[in-house]
Amino acid sequence: MMEGSEPGSENFGRLPLNQSQERTGKKFWKINELTRELEGKTVLVRTRLEKSRLTGNLCFVTLRRNYSSIQGVISKGATTPKSMLNFIGRVNKESIVDVTATIVSTKNPVKECTQSDIELQIQQFFVVGESMPLKLQMEDLTRPKSVLKAQKQEIAKLEAEIQALEKKTGVNEADQKGISNQIEELRKQLGHLQRFPHVGQSLRLDNRILDLRTPANQAIFRIQSGVGQLFREFLISQDFVEIHTPKLMGVASEGGASVFKLGYFQTNAFLAQSPQLHKQMAITSDFERVFEIGPVFRAELSITHRHLTEFVGLDLEMAFDEHYHEVLDVFDKLFVFIFDKLNERYAEEIKAVQKQFPFEPLKYHNPSLRLTYPDAIQLLRADGLEIGDFDDMDTPTEKRLGRLVKEKYDTDFYMLDKFPAAIRPFYTMADPTNPKYANAYDFMLRGEEILSGAQRVHDPEMLVARAKERGVTEASIQDYVDAFRYGALPHAGGGIGLERVVMFFLGLDNIRSTSFFPRDPKRLTP
Repeated sequence: MMEGSEPGSENFGRLPLNQSQERTGKKFWKINELTRELEGKTVLVRTRLEKSRLTGNLCFVTLRRNYSSIQGVISKGATTPKSMLNFIGRVNKESIVDVTATIVSTKNPVKECTQSDIELQIQQFFVVGESMPLKLQMEDLTRPKSVLKAQKQEIAKLEAEIQALEKKTGVNEADQKGISNQIEELRKQLGHLQRFPHVGQSLRLDNRILDLRTPANQAIFRIQSGVGQLFREFLISQDFVEIHTPKLMGVASEGGASVFKLGYFQTNAFLAQSPQLHKQMAITSDFERVFEIGPVFRAELSITHRHLTEFVGLDLEMAFDEHYHEVLDVFDKLFVFIFDKLNERYAEEIKAVQKQFPFEPLKYHNPSLRLTYPDAIQLLRADGLEIGDFDDMDTPTEKRLGRLVKEKYDTDFYMLDKFPAAIRPFYTMADPTNPKYANAYDFMLRGEEILSGAQRVHDPEMLVARAKERGVTEASIQDYVDAFRYGALPHAGGGIGLERVVMFFLGLDNIRSTSFFPRDPKRLTP
């Protein structure tokens, strides 16, 4: 229904609900398709109304679609009456609108928009889907981290100066008055300081639909999609077969208490902690090189910056001829391929993330750095840390090691091989020269683990013995053990956390930023 009947009233209003009434074949342009080369062209754009501002007989709007944005301008005229400007000014932010406009060059860059050298002169403006008033403002959700940090530092500086002056005592009345005046002036500065709201992570996640609309998040999840695509692309080029393993298990796939138990008809089932057992069964079924992208469930009461109870696993397993380092070679090429192609194919998305969350570009070598666990222990001891040869590393120690590796080798990415056998699962093959170590490895990115893997035990009797040593009964893993009784190729593999790869590649500080709708011990919604 159009607004009013004055001249130009047909050029604005609210469109009827789209029930697929017709298909006109109109071309809808994307904002990122609009360039200076198209100046003078009239285009139809479906977009979000990020904000509007009325100034006399002009109305300025910021239009956004995904992580691209452009300024639109409409001026009062014969076909664009004042009522049209008023109508646009009343439309709620984040509403979906259809805008018909002509592309024109700008005299000065519009710095707040991605399409900074052009703008749209609007002729028609129709609401397609109106938003309710927002619970959170998009400018608060998109504000750069650097701005909030600078604000915090400025407030702390002024407060510290005030506190220091309050402790100071003047030598006479005039001196004391001068101190009081300084304090009053600093308090005025503090009061006039522009204070931007800080939107905490819990509030963001409670309003995830809005939060996901920010240009940074639009970019993050396109990059995440890219990691999955590149993982699949590379492995298929290396003759891997994609498989899909069950997530409902009759026994806990990794053992231990960190497993979700649920009712399954007249018995119980468990959510898969990894596709580990079935990946290995695939190898014994002569698939030889397999991978999977799928959900992984961990019932760990870990509320940290890098743990989730459900995450996306990028898993692979492959047979090798002589040595498990053949598998490490594949992993090495895989990660270099992913990092190279992300930088090449997703440059604009990386820029969009950096605008809100500044970070240093990832440093990595080709081929990648490889260290052994004893090498790492020596680096840590040289830095003054007391640590045993076979001690496990907690997160602060991993980060410390990452800093030392960066200082010495100038890389954010490296492989750590030959882990102590006691801290790896029962199905991990021992080192042939020193059984206190295992043919096991982690891959580290910006000082934290993103992949854990190993050569697997493929001899059934050794597997049973190792399981018993760890308190796992043969009966509980009978199907798994039996898979190796008909001849098994030597093999190795590993599991990668998708969210962790994206998080550390982009230098983000919390894994919930790279999980679409994160699940942790305290969150099951939205």
